[in-house]
Amino acid sequence: MRLLRVSAVTFCLLAAWAIPSAAQEKSDAATVRALELKWTESYKQRRVDVLSSLLAEDFVITIEDGSTYSKTGYISHSAEDSVHVEVAEMSDIKVRMHGNTAVLTGAYHERGTSKGKGYEYHDRFTDIWMKIGGKWQVVASHYSVPTK
Repeated sequence: MRLLRVSAVTFCLLAAWAIPSAAQEKSDAATVRALELKWTESYKQRRVDVLSSLLAEDFVITIEDGSTYSKTGYISHSAEDSVHVEVAEMSDIKVRMHGNTAVLTGAYHERGTSKGKGYEYHDRFTDIWMKIGGKWQVVASHYSVPTK
């Protein structure tokens, strides 16, 4: 009987530890998802200040043609007056948490003009967010064009 009671107490203690952890993971996933959408909207509106706060100092992005850009290069591109983003939307976003790291995957659609010429992208993306100094920031991003 004593063993059953000890097992029950152990189970309760483990459950009490796991429940807040699971709740925190759900909360972090929702936070990162909201930050992902904020990043997209800030890019569309050319809000360099917001972009700068969301990107880690060692951020790197790989775009459709295989080119890579650092935080500075990405922000410079985002601020270009010759680019006007009309549509920037995400769908099919999935968030997977791994401690202080979040992996987001999904679909991305962008339409606009660059140097007076229209463009349109339909991509898939993978973004990696990390909690750095208590703050979620994106450290890496990869965009590719799906083959059909």
